Amino acid sequence: MVERPYVLLSCGMSIDGYLDNASGQRLLLSNEADFDRVDAVRAECDAILVGAGTIRSDDPRLLVRSADRRRQRMARGEGPTPIKVTVTGRGELDPAARFFTLGEIDKLVYCASPTLASARHRLGAVATVVDCGDPVDLTRVVGDLYDRGVRRLMVEGGERMHTQFLTAGLVDELHLVVAPFFVGDSRAPRFVGDGCFPWHADRRARLAEVRQIGDVALLRYALSRRFELG
Repeated sequence: MVERPYVLLSCGMSIDGYLDNASGQRLLLSNEADFDRVDAVRAECDAILVGAGTIRSDDPRLLVRSADRRRQRMARGEGPTPIKVTVTGRGELDPAARFFTLGEIDKLVYCASPTLASARHRLGAVATVVDCGDPVDLTRVVGDLYDRGVRRLMVEGGERMHTQFLTAGLVDELHLVVAPFFVGDSRAPRFVGDGCFPWHADRRARLAEVRQIGDVALLRYALSRRFELG
């Protein structure tokens, strides 16, 4: 079995399971108190991963926001913010995206083998581009991250990454924040897509915590035996 990091999947969704609306204008699903909680979780991780689609649609910064938390990381001998990681089949990412331009830390792009050369040409000046098979093999991705010293990985989206990590049985812990409204539009992205979710024989995750944070609810689930050690 490939050694891999402890994987925490973090997601915010509407009551009816959507990550966003279909308007093209980003829907804010959380509140400042929960954003601060997510920032604290990020600060305890070695790397943050999002899919290429999330970079294209949201242009996220993926940085630890709190100056105190950045200082604490640096006092531990770590970078001020976790390593940034993305996975892409096509390699069609803009090197000017904030994923690449913000943060004095490593950026890793795991790319499907057929597009490796073109991705390195496009992104090699701003990131380390790594072959992860054809098709993309997430087990290979997390194994390589482990070899690079990543022991705790936070996966933050989007729908395709959620689905692929969950169906591969690679998630140990799920943080699911439920926002107090409905989207009701099948064109909008959902928390997960179609797939077979094999982490437990009877497919019942263990609910470890329920917490109200202002007007949202955090549901924390254990998805593997590694949860207690995580």
